Amino acid sequence: MLSIALSELIQIFRNRLVLVTSFIMPVAVSAYFIYQHEIFADLGSLGYIAAVVMFTVGAFGLYTTAVTTLASRRQNLFLKRLRSTPASDATILSGLMLPVTVVALVQVTAILVVLAGVAGRPGNVPLLAAAVLSTLIMMLGLALATAGLTNSPEHAQVTTLPVSLGVIAVTSWVGITGTEELTLLKRLLPGGSATELVLNAWNGGVPVADSLPLLLPTLSWVVVAVALASRLFRWEPRR
Repeated sequence: MLSIALSELIQIFRNRLVLVTSFIMPVAVSAYFIYQHEIFADLGSLGYIAAVVMFTVGAFGLYTTAVTTLASRRQNLFLKRLRSTPASDATILSGLMLPVTVVALVQVTAILVVLAGVAGRPGNVPLLAAAVLSTLIMMLGLALATAGLTNSPEHAQVTTLPVSLGVIAVTSWVGITGTEELTLLKRLLPGGSATELVLNAWNGGVPVADSLPLLLPTLSWVVVAVALASRLFRWEPRR
């Protein structure tokens, strides 16, 4: 798995499109939100800024990059060649996804640390870490499912838009309006409960016992995404 991961990491740094989508875009958007944190905090809260940052990296840094990577490796028959080796399917996918996942986790952590230094520390760091990890796992699962519908790296620019823009929209909706109204709907939508969890973790004031159940909808989306991926994912180009 590590040899596959190392090879994939080298390919990431050689691909300009991936570098832009996974590094420059998320960092630029996050930097803007941090620079204007007072304005956005008045609009929502510091927790809202943290949630937007988390999903910006998760959607454009991890999700889009993962879909593009899998589509590219399928198109050039690299996935097919890997399956002819002793490595299991799980090992192959883990090796391919490990670099982008680690990069996204480092990005989120670094950006949130900067936000904490500029605007103030979060109220509950462990709860925030749980929100970040569960969100990245969800985005990774959705990437595997979306990759099954994506024929090429160019096609990924289209197939990833609904989920990428959708989770950002849900994050802004929940972060600005809260969950006092339409609570169940907001929590069940992808990113809704994770956003609320980040709000609770950063802003404080909500008991941990009341926040932990918010992990369940996010993890349920992981189960749904993996189930879809098992049916949709293809190892060879469609003929």
